[in-house]
Amino acid sequence: MKQEAIQIIDQNREQILNTYQELHQLAEPSWQEEKTSAYIREKLIHAGLNVKTFEDHYGMIVELKGELEDVIALRADMDALVQEVDGEVRANHSCGHDGHSTMALFSALALAQSGQPLKHTVRFIFQPAEEKAEGALKMIESGALENVKFLGGVHVRPAIEIPFQKAAPVILHGSTASIKGVIKGIPAHAARPEEGNNPIEAAASLIQAIRQIRLKDAHKYSIKITELQGGEASNLIPENVHFTFDLRAETNETMDKLIEKAKYIIQKIAELTETEINYHLCEYSPAAVRNSKAMNLGKKAIISVLGEENFVSECPSPGAEDFHFYTLKKPDVSATMIALGCDLKPGLHHPNMSFNLEALIYGTKILTTLLLEADQMTW
Repeated sequence: MKQEAIQIIDQNREQILNTYQELHQLAEPSWQEEKTSAYIREKLIHAGLNVKTFEDHYGMIVELKGELEDVIALRADMDALVQEVDGEVRANHSCGHDGHSTMALFSALALAQSGQPLKHTVRFIFQPAEEKAEGALKMIESGALENVKFLGGVHVRPAIEIPFQKAAPVILHGSTASIKGVIKGIPAHAARPEEGNNPIEAAASLIQAIRQIRLKDAHKYSIKITELQGGEASNLIPENVHFTFDLRAETNETMDKLIEKAKYIIQKIAELTETEINYHLCEYSPAAVRNSKAMNLGKKAIISVLGEENFVSECPSPGAEDFHFYTLKKPDVSATMIALGCDLKPGLHHPNMSFNLEALIYGTKILTTLLLEADQMTW
């Protein structure tokens, strides 16, 4: 069956490349993936597949029924970033989600067209709003993880991480989060500062205290100020200052420690400066968790398609991915995300990001092989 599916992918080469170009042009922001979803759905339905849609978002689930109820799944994201491109602010696929959707779509079509019986049910999850770190949670809420034993994913990687025509069976994303808040002081004329309580000075104390955070932890972490806004005139002490701290950690456990330390410092600075500090944690994404069983399947798939000389053991990444919510919410799922080398330059999220589209062909083969390898396992 594997060879037959690979042959189908080769036969669909031009369709794969055309589909990518069309999805690239459709680029839509998180939670607004209406045309993207409709485009993918139409191709799946045309191939005779049943597509499950949802009333409150544009995500989709497609299944190829197997002998067992246990599910082998593959997830792809569909949304684009909103950024300035050549002087125009618009949705732009600078993170490769159009490529991920293309590869997942043609993996589904290759398996369906091969017509061979499957041991497990194979589920394809087309997910919205990855860039908001919210789409995976919505798909979980919609039942995407029901009966899932294995979950695979893919992400195109910068050339500096994984070279062209190479791949790794795991991307070791870290955890990320933001703390956004408002420091409320007492406004006053700058000529009578004693009548007020300057929140900008409180913010300065907070920033300095946050910079002094030290954890007794072997894993990497960072916390830094990324936004600070307050005051509209040079002769006034403002009432409010808005701030954002960006938090990064190599593991979920380290992130938990970092968040607790930051909360403690915010409370103490509020007391020390006699200001009111209201804040909330947002934009949280969990870190990747290694799963040796899933990584071994990824290794087999990569070597099968690209050869052992093009296998890379792992891909550490300073970025984040909401894919890891799937295992955070259901730890018994064996999951991994393939790191696909594709000569991606200048880098992810760069408005002029591009990559070698040949990677879409071997990437589709790797994902299809990954699913077939997982289908032969006992879970």
